[in-house]
Amino acid sequence: MHTLRINEIFFSLQGETSRTGLPTVFVRLTGCPLRCSYCDTEYAFHEGRTMELGAILAEVAKYPTQYVTVTGGEPLAQKHCIALLEALCDAGHAVSLETGGALDVSKVDTRVSRIVDIKTPGSMEEEKNLWSNLDFLNRGDEIKFVLTDRADYEWARSVLEERRLASLSPVLFSPVQGRLDPGNLAAWILEDGLNVRMQIQLHKLIWGNEPGH
Repeated sequence: MHTLRINEIFFSLQGETSRTGLPTVFVRLTGCPLRCSYCDTEYAFHEGRTMELGAILAEVAKYPTQYVTVTGGEPLAQKHCIALLEALCDAGHAVSLETGGALDVSKVDTRVSRIVDIKTPGSMEEEKNLWSNLDFLNRGDEIKFVLTDRADYEWARSVLEERRLASLSPVLFSPVQGRLDPGNLAAWILEDGLNVRMQIQLHKLIWGNEPGH
């Protein structure tokens, strides 16, 4: 029987990615091998309860939406995450996975939209990027840069251009709340004519940093 350590399961609006604004069930798994400087879910490092796969699916099914996001922490740090993603797809859900980009995504069910971070120097985890993940991405996936300052932006712009990321998957640029002014990021993107989607975390604008949103 597959079991996973679950931090929380909750119903909210998707605050990021191309699905922003859609009612979504979030399944947050416990644990993460990274310690990003701007992490806003440190409570998910250790807190949680063990649940069987069937119980997770039953909890998700209580909510009136097809959209499910599996997040963390780092969901792929749990070996049965792959089975969870497959089971959610089999149950008819439109599933996305939010992953920090340090662990292999090649075994993730192809029906899942993989939202893969590329860690910038400002995250303090740049060396953990698993660049081979880019080989497995397609137009149904998304690549995300979380930016702390102008130096992060310039680094991300270089990676975007050198690795031709926009030809692989849609690319997201997101400012760290309280560290990078969204207006400045918007101006830089427009000035440079980048083929990226800027996003601001909608859930934080509505609810702040309150867990469960």
